[in-house]
Amino acid sequence: MTKARQQLTSWMIMLPGIALFAFFLWIPLVQSVRMSFYRTRNVELIEFVGFDNYVSIFGRQEFQQALLNTFMYTFWSLLIGFVVPIFLALVIGETVRSRGFFRTAAYLPNILPGLAAMILWRAFWSAETTGVINIMLGHLGFEPMTFLTEANWVIPIIVVVSTWRGAGATALIYMAGLAGVNPELYEAATIDGAGVMKRVRHITLPAIFNLGSTLLILQIIAVFQIMYEPLVLTRGGPDNASMSLMLLMWQYAFGGNMDFGRASAVAVITACILLCFTALYSFVNRRRTEWD
Repeated sequence: MTKARQQLTSWMIMLPGIALFAFFLWIPLVQSVRMSFYRTRNVELIEFVGFDNYVSIFGRQEFQQALLNTFMYTFWSLLIGFVVPIFLALVIGETVRSRGFFRTAAYLPNILPGLAAMILWRAFWSAETTGVINIMLGHLGFEPMTFLTEANWVIPIIVVVSTWRGAGATALIYMAGLAGVNPELYEAATIDGAGVMKRVRHITLPAIFNLGSTLLILQIIAVFQIMYEPLVLTRGGPDNASMSLMLLMWQYAFGGNMDFGRASAVAVITACILLCFTALYSFVNRRRTEWD
């Protein structure tokens, strides 16, 4: 009886959290999946059309472009955004003095509201002569450049902006992981004559490997949901060169046609892709654990 009472008490404590979780996550998720099979008028379900919304968007050029762009965002994010926080954590970790100052400075961009930060960066990259970069180029004798209207540049630029804002917070997570490394390992390596690079290679990187693999899949999930950065900086242009899946979903839902059926289909496809990535990560991580 006592055990049953304890279990009941535990469920009563968790019940408010479960209710909020279901209301704000599971119910909208189920409704989105359901809506993707209907022709809609705003959020009103008009007619069941089965997979017609999926077939329709797969045949559209903007969806194909958005899907390719989203994978390009992921590629550049792993090339730039995944490496920079590790580098920041290693550099700050090796700093002897003013470590607290550098931690605070690295985290400051994350404090700024995301929309306000993107508006500032849009002025920074502006093609006008008043753009910050073009002002600097003008002082060096170069002609103004139109960075955000160049299809080959726009995705790397958006990834750089996103990395600037989020790298500091991720670096702090890495530094927290490094705090658990036994200092005697570094002392022993230093006594043996190991330099900074050898200490990083043989002690630091192995210590944050598991943490890095977890943050890797979380970063992929976050990048697949990128929306307001290209929305504010380029509105998906030039010629859909920076269009992402989430931005396309927003355009279907709120861009004029109010086609929530197709928007829900895009959301479901994105969720399925992320589920595949997560399942692959879990499989690889489980196999690696078994080998260890």
